[in-house]
Amino acid sequence: MGSSDQQGTQPEREHVAGQLVAGQPMPDELVPDELVPEPPVPGRRRGARVRKIVVWTAGIMAGVLAVAAAGAFLLWRHLNGNIHQSDISGLLGSQPVDLHPRAENIVVIGSDTRLGQGTQYGTGLTTDQSDTLMVVHVAANRQWAEVMSIPRDSWVDIPACAMGNGQTSSPTTFKINEAFALGSLTGNNSALGAACTIKTVEQNTGIHIDHFVVVNFAGFKSMVSALGGVEECNSQAINDPQAHLQLSAGHHLLTPDQALGYVRARYAEGDGSDLERISRQQAFMSSLVSRVKSELLNPLAIYRFLDAATSSLTIDSQLGGISGLYNLAASVRSLPPSKVTFFTVPSYPRSQVDPTDTANVLWTQPVASQIFRSFQDDVPVSQALAASPGASQPAASGSASAGQSASPPDTSPSPQPSPVVSARTANQNICT
Repeated sequence: MGSSDQQGTQPEREHVAGQLVAGQPMPDELVPDELVPEPPVPGRRRGARVRKIVVWTAGIMAGVLAVAAAGAFLLWRHLNGNIHQSDISGLLGSQPVDLHPRAENIVVIGSDTRLGQGTQYGTGLTTDQSDTLMVVHVAANRQWAEVMSIPRDSWVDIPACAMGNGQTSSPTTFKINEAFALGSLTGNNSALGAACTIKTVEQNTGIHIDHFVVVNFAGFKSMVSALGGVEECNSQAINDPQAHLQLSAGHHLLTPDQALGYVRARYAEGDGSDLERISRQQAFMSSLVSRVKSELLNPLAIYRFLDAATSSLTIDSQLGGISGLYNLAASVRSLPPSKVTFFTVPSYPRSQVDPTDTANVLWTQPVASQIFRSFQDDVPVSQALAASPGASQPAASGSASAGQSASPPDTSPSPQPSPVVSARTANQNICT
């Protein structure tokens, strides 16, 4: 038995031996079970690959978002650092009662100086001047806004103000742009100039002012340059040697130098009064906003514009810096141009009261006081004038007739009716 078993198994051994040739795979029947790999599960290898791709993609996206967030933060901090902010709350004294805290009344001042600019735009002006003065009213419901321009030659009462030389000015009666000059006297301090302007506006109009924005015209050209120019339309030819501005009637894409001359020019057309310049400034503001909107898809242009704009601003610290300006802009971003109205305080020559004064104007009453009251009550000016007996309301084209009078507190009839004062919405062209 044993012998036959050995003989019987010998061929098997030889067969097996013949199969174990160097370099040949071991037959499956001789491989231990624990060494036999499991058959591949369909989709397992592909799932592992997908997981790796997802992990890598998530990591890359997290990195990109982190870089973007860091870049946005640095940009935000840079723009905020450009803005000059000042706390003037201690300089304003007793302010008018704020009847509608959710509404906003913002004084916007165009600060003009020739200091360090050579003689290109004139000489002799070495302190800040307020050549542009507006009160922007943003309704509490953010459904409409109005921009009221105040002629720089308005004859008003100016209260005592802190001045840049550390002294306090005496109360006086003079043209309204003197308030800004008094505050910034010797120190070119825009914040003190704004504080004195606010006190003067509040005393003469009764309007509670929430914030101020001073725009330095020295940086104005950089804003226009960033946008590649700003479109405008003038109904008459403009030739103002003092502003180095010469334009034919019609549409133009203003260069930075032309734009600065355009908003500064006083002896350009018509009677050469400040009222003509105010009309152009209002129209230019509308065009500037439209130009900015048209460049929203050009990040480089928008960055350059914001960099130039913020570098030219002085605001009150209560406004909240770049965040406050952004929130204010966002709150009215959806306003259609037809809901933003520009107009000028109606006035008449002071020479009708004092023949020796041929340079200044007085506000027309009772219309001026009714306009100021509408700002206090958060009511559109057209609605306020329509509700006031004897007051002239804006016509369909936006014109408002003036009533009669002299100083803001006095609503007695003025010697003669003032000329019609034009008002326009932001979507109305100056040539229409």
